[in-house]
Amino acid sequence: MDQTLKVLVIDDDFRVAGIHASIVDASPGFSVVGTARTLAEAKTLIATFSPDLLLVDVYLPDGDGIDLVGTSNIDAFVLSAADDIKTVRRAMRAGALGYLLKPFPQKRLVERLDRYVRYRHVLSGTQGLSQDKIDQATAILNGTQAPVTVSRSATEQLLLDALEGQELSATEASEAAGVSRATAQRRLAAMASQGVIQVRLRYGQSGRPEHLYSKPLL
Repeated sequence: MDQTLKVLVIDDDFRVAGIHASIVDASPGFSVVGTARTLAEAKTLIATFSPDLLLVDVYLPDGDGIDLVGTSNIDAFVLSAADDIKTVRRAMRAGALGYLLKPFPQKRLVERLDRYVRYRHVLSGTQGLSQDKIDQATAILNGTQAPVTVSRSATEQLLLDALEGQELSATEASEAAGVSRATAQRRLAAMASQGVIQVRLRYGQSGRPEHLYSKPLL
């Protein structure tokens, strides 16, 4: 996925919002389009920037963040200190893709963002989805191993072996596996779309970002 995903952070504590925004901005493939402290500010920023993802607190000065999740028609993670069952279930019913209890370590949000990129990658394109694809996307988002229902070809297995314990570009993977770069790139992209491996973008000084492939940690 080459496009940068736009994120809106919504939290009434500007310091917390700033921390979350800095984590998002440091994550490859994401950019923060703004931070909002109220529902009114959030709605204005949504209309202005059309974000791809919301990071929403529950309790805001002028309303309820979960209501925004349910009405915005935008992917969202709820980030809240509220740990009661009623609130968590209400967030899930509203369509939240995940619920993170504050405070949480930085790596937890980084991990959720990584899963979200992979989830979007599987659910990209214009063709209809098979049940396997839907199951894979759900498994990736929930941090479980996506089911693999097709056997790996010899070439794919060579690439998987090359990725063992390391992150490689298509060129590096092709050299390690002993296959052509075009073949490696094609097979790696296919396995990433199936959730078998994960992909992230590395931004250099200039030019297009480079895709890096790795096996997900189980």
